[in-house]
Amino acid sequence: MFMKLTVTKQKAMEHAFGNGRRKKYGFTGAAAIILMLSVIAGLWSGCGIEKTDGRKLKDLEYEMVEEEDIPEELQAKIEEKKEADFKLTYESDRYLYIVRGYGEQETGGYSIQILEFYLTQNAIVFDTNLMGPSKDEVKNTAPSYPYLVVRIENQDKNIIFQ
Repeated sequence: MFMKLTVTKQKAMEHAFGNGRRKKYGFTGAAAIILMLSVIAGLWSGCGIEKTDGRKLKDLEYEMVEEEDIPEELQAKIEEKKEADFKLTYESDRYLYIVRGYGEQETGGYSIQILEFYLTQNAIVFDTNLMGPSKDEVKNTAPSYPYLVVRIENQDKNIIFQ
């Protein structure tokens, strides 16, 4: 015994693509494929994180920048951020300025020591330390905002503050 099966063109389309009525939160087959392709494309493209090779290639020579020699735009950024701990870089045509600030301190007499400043394969490492006033030093009772600005010849490298 044979059963006669009649399939109309519309029934075939509904079977292949759905009947046009979707569940409130359901996915159609096309939406699922697009979602899956988006996830795969995202995994293939990566996140843009660059691995740094931390091996020291050489120490860098730098110039300490006095307040009167700081570019106006950079000085404005320092003034804006000086009350909190901050790290900044600023590029001019010729120089790369690297700034490390330690925020508001209760008194004056602080200094900043550069511990390391060197070049790696794809970055510049800048490590500093805030040194408090010595016990013998007469302290200014007004708050201070210690920061340090150094400049080097402009280089196309990321800066790693340690």
